[in-house]
Amino acid sequence: MDITTFLNLMVVLIPFLLISAVFTRLTVIELNIPSGPGNAADKPQITVEVIIREQGLEIGNGRGVIANLPKIDNEYDVQKLSEYLLKIKKNYPDKTDATILVELDIAYDYMVMVMDAVRFTEVNQEDSTETERIVLFPDMSLGEAS
Repeated sequence: MDITTFLNLMVVLIPFLLISAVFTRLTVIELNIPSGPGNAADKPQITVEVIIREQGLEIGNGRGVIANLPKIDNEYDVQKLSEYLLKIKKNYPDKTDATILVELDIAYDYMVMVMDAVRFTEVNQEDSTETERIVLFPDMSLGEAS
């Protein structure tokens, strides 16, 4: 039995398949889900909600919208979001949880950008060119915006 032809085919086919294979890299964002209701006396009395809409970003306090950040050049203004959340963090330094609400047709990349902006921000130091990473609200909950 002559298998030379079959081996020639394998010699050509295997490198072709290896070269044309698509290699994907998965990135996992760890969500630290806030715990259930506990002792309400030592918890901050504010709810931080970031709502991702097609028109832009909204920041809410659980009762209503307190800031509206429209898109600039068809992009979400995550820098302004970080600045606003930094102000909230300075007023409530013990607050670590936030809720991110997303409309149905929002791209996954935009959701990840907003999650990164809610989790931390980078601030330039006053007397140097270095930036400091400040943790804002690392305990995030995700939900659907209505």
